[in-house]
Formats: sequence, C-alpha cells, structure tokens
Amino acid sequence: MIRLERVSKTFGRLDEVVAVDQVSLEVAAGETLVLIGTSGSGKTTTMKMVNRMVEPSAGQVFVAGEDVATVDPIRLRRRIGWVIQRGGLFPHMTVGRNVALLGELEGWDEARRATRANELLELVSLPESVRDRYPRELSGGQRQRVGVARALCLDPSVVLMDEPFGALDPITRSDLHREFRALQERVHKTVLLVTHDLREAFALGDRVALMDEGRVVQLGVEADFRQRPENDFVASFLAAQGA
Repeated sequence: MIRLERVSKTFGRLDEVVAVDQVSLEVAAGETLVLIGTSGSGKTTTMKMVNRMVEPSAGQVFVAGEDVATVDPIRLRRRIGWVIQRGGLFPHMTVGRNVALLGELEGWDEARRATRANELLELVSLPESVRDRYPRELSGGQRQRVGVARALCLDPSVVLMDEPFGALDPITRSDLHREFRALQERVHKTVLLVTHDLREAFALGDRVALMDEGRVVQLGVEADFRQRPENDFVASFLAAQGA
C-alpha cells in the first residue's frame, strides 16, 4: 500500500545535509509499520515524504500503486489521514467541526457532517456529548482521540501518525495504546507511525524500522531486534531504551 524506492532527502544550498539516504520500505495493506530512531535519524522526514509535506530529492514514493509525485498534493493529503502530537486541533472550532472538517472542505452538507462526526466519536470511544465542546475543555487523551477521529473523516486507506502519544502521561498512553490496537482491528488501515519510544514501537507495530543517520539499519519484529540485532548500534539503542 505504501512503497518507498531508494528515497533520499538532502537540505542546504549544496545538498550537504543528508536527512534520508536511499531508504526503501514497503507497508502492506492493513499493516502498522513504526519508524523509530534518535533525533535527526530521518524518521519524520521519511514519513512526511509519503504525503508530500516534504518532497524527496531522489527516489519514488508510491501509495496504492500510484507515484505520489504525479498527484496534486491537496488531493493526496485528503486521501491520507494525518495524526500529530497533542491532536493538532483548531482551538476555535468545536470538537464536531474539528472531526468533520475535511468533510466540510469537500462540500458535505451539515447533516452529513454531523452524522459522520457522531460515527467517528463513537469509533474512538468518546460520547456524542463532547461534539459541542472545544478542545480546551477536553483532557489530553480525549484531544488525541479527537485527532484520530478527524484523520479518519474521509475514510482514508492510509494513516500517518507523528509521535501521536508522546505528550501524554504513562497511564493515558497505555490506555490509548490498547485502544489503538482495538481500533486497528476494526478499521484495518495502513499505518506509518513515528515514535522515539521503542516500547511503544513494539506495542503498536506489526513491524519496526530503526533508523540511524538517514538509513534503515534494522527492520523486523520485536524478536528480531532482541535475538538478532544487526549491529552494535541496534544493540546499544535497545540497551539505552531499557527495552
């Protein structure tokens, strides 16, 4: 569903800063692949090239078999759900309007938007009564659930998640991890998720890709990392995380 072929990204007038270096990855339909690494490893830049928030310097990115470089970026982004830390909600809009915002941009009438907002709030385990509240009236966990609901408004097949649970306390994070797994069993989205927390990566990902200096240094399931680390960096990263 998502395929990256030798994708690179450089910055600077002379392309002297290499953020992503010839990364090739595939995320199967319905799979959750987690990108993890230290700060500056290229994980977020890699994810942002999927919806063209960052344009690659080389290589190709495909979503559902289509080269994203050939797709209008606005249309592309409406086909791909986007979840960020703290939910990224618009504070002057009600929860219901935040959730159905993409439907509003697509020209849906008010009744259809209200119906969809109610469906999505139920999907993420929030009562319909929060629809008329504002983000400031919600807890951090509730705001994050609303952010997930908004990302699903147009029923995208692909969802990108940039450290979606990083700003939450440990108990709320644990609850949302459990809810995410249950939600994914229901909706079967193709998810590319970025985190800095290896335990979170193992908890949420069907597979995990560890990045270092713009490259994927190991890709696999938890047992691969624990039993067969590819090199000293992988072993030291696991040790440093205490995972």
